[in-house]
Amino acid sequence: MKMTDKIIRTRFAPSPTGFMHVGNLRTALYEYLIAKSLGGTFVLRIEDTDQERKMEGAVDVIYETLKKARIIHDEGPDIGGDYGPYVQSERKDIYMPYAKQLIDSDKAYYCFCSKERLDSMRENSDDIGSGYDRHCRNLSKEEVQQKLDSGVPYVIRQKMPLEGTTVFEDAVYGTISVDNSELQDQILIKADGYPTYNFANVIDDHTMNITHVVRGSEYLSSTPKYNLLYESFGWDIPTYIHLPLIMGKNDDGSVSKLSKRHGATGFEDLVKVGFLPEAIINYIALLGWAPKDNREMFTIEELIENFSIDGISKSPSIFDYDKLEWFNGEYIKAMSVEKFAEIAMPYFKKAIKTKEFDPIKVASILQQRTTVLSQIPEKIEFFETQPEYDKELFVNKKSKTTLENSAPILNAAIAALENLEEWTHDSIHDCLINLAKSLEVKNGTVMWPVRIAASGMAVTPGGAIEILDILGKEESMARLKKGLQKLSQ
Repeated sequence: MKMTDKIIRTRFAPSPTGFMHVGNLRTALYEYLIAKSLGGTFVLRIEDTDQERKMEGAVDVIYETLKKARIIHDEGPDIGGDYGPYVQSERKDIYMPYAKQLIDSDKAYYCFCSKERLDSMRENSDDIGSGYDRHCRNLSKEEVQQKLDSGVPYVIRQKMPLEGTTVFEDAVYGTISVDNSELQDQILIKADGYPTYNFANVIDDHTMNITHVVRGSEYLSSTPKYNLLYESFGWDIPTYIHLPLIMGKNDDGSVSKLSKRHGATGFEDLVKVGFLPEAIINYIALLGWAPKDNREMFTIEELIENFSIDGISKSPSIFDYDKLEWFNGEYIKAMSVEKFAEIAMPYFKKAIKTKEFDPIKVASILQQRTTVLSQIPEKIEFFETQPEYDKELFVNKKSKTTLENSAPILNAAIAALENLEEWTHDSIHDCLINLAKSLEVKNGTVMWPVRIAASGMAVTPGGAIEILDILGKEESMARLKKGLQKLSQ
C-alpha cells in the first residue's frame, strides 16, 4: 500500500563519517526539492549506528554544508520536531523491541554463530556471494533459550522467504522483481546491541512517517529486504525514488563511478577550489534531472518551483568539471561588482599582500574573466611583485609595436603621465588617447608597451589604463621607467 494521501515527508539521513560527497549532496537536494515542491516536510536524521566509522566533527560538516547549500531542514537534531530524537544512537532503545516482535512472529531469529565460524565458512566457500548459511535459523526454542540464559553473544537476523519473488515499484525505475532465493538473512541487531543501517532505516522511516525514500540506485537490490520488513510489521510501504549513479571521466575517455581520482568530489573541497555554493547546487540539480523547458540556470527557489519526480532519469550522469566551471562563471558574471569583490577578497589578499589596493577596481577587471575563484591570485600577483620579463613582449603585430617604436612611445607616455595632477581612470585614459592622437598612431600602439611595462605580463585582466589606475602613480611610473630602461639595453 502506497502513501499517497499523507503529507509528504522526506528525510536526509547521512552517516557522520567525513566530508559530504556530491552524490550525498544530490540526494539531500532531491529529497528537499521533492518535499518542498509538493508542500511537504524535509527531515534531517543522523545515522550513527556505525560507531567505528564515526568521525569527530562530521556532524558539524553536515550542518554547515546544508546551510551553505541552502537546503534547510524542517526537523532535525539541532531544531527538534515531533518525531525525535533525530540521532540514531539516541534512539537505540526503540529497535530491540521491534526486532523481538519479528522473532515472535517468526520473521527473525537469534544467531549465535561466532566470528570464527563465520570467517571459516567464508574462507571455505567456493561461492563469494553465498553469505550466511542460516545455521541458527531453525534452532529449537529450548536451544535458543539455553544459549540466551548462558550469555552466548548473538545477533538477530531477518528470516527471508526461501521461495517466490519480491516485487516493488520505484518511481524512477518502474517495477522491480527479485527472486527471494537471492536474499540473505541479513543482520538486524548487531552483537553490540546497535541496529544495522538497514534495520534502523526502516524503523526510523516508519516511526517518523516518512512517505518518500530517496537514495542512490545502488540500493535497489536492498529494497526487497526493506519491503519484507514493512510487510512483516503490516506497515505502509513508502514511495521509493532511486537516483542514477554519478560517474566521472577517466583519463582514457572511459567513465567510472565518481571518486577522488576524478578531482574534488566533496562539497567543501569544491568550495575551497573556488566554486560558489549556488553554482554547485544548480549544477548538481541537473545531474540526473531534466527540467521540462531545458533551461539550465536555477535559483534554489526556482528549483522548488520546477522540480518534479518524473523528470528524474534512469541513466547515469557524468560529473563534468568544465560544465561546473561554466556554471560558476555565469554566477560570477551575474553578481554586482561589490558582491564579487566581497567573495573574492580572500583571493585578492593571497596575491596582493603588502600593497594597498582598491578591491572594487581589482574586482571590475577580474569579474568577466574569472570562472573559478582560485584562478584569481595567479592573474593579479603582478600587482604585488612585477615578474621578470623579456623585452620581446613589447613586440605585437596586431598593435603594430616593435622594439624600435616601443621605446619612444614609452618615453612619451612617461612624460605625459608624469604631468597628470589627478591619477584617475578617466585622466589616464584621456592622457594616453590624446598621446596616440598626437603621435598619429593607433591607440593600441600606445597601450601595448605601456601595459607590458606596467605589468610584465603578456596577458592581463584589464588593459593599460586599469592597471595604471590600480597600481597608483608612484608604482606605475617606476615600472614604466624600468621598462624603458629594458628597451634601451
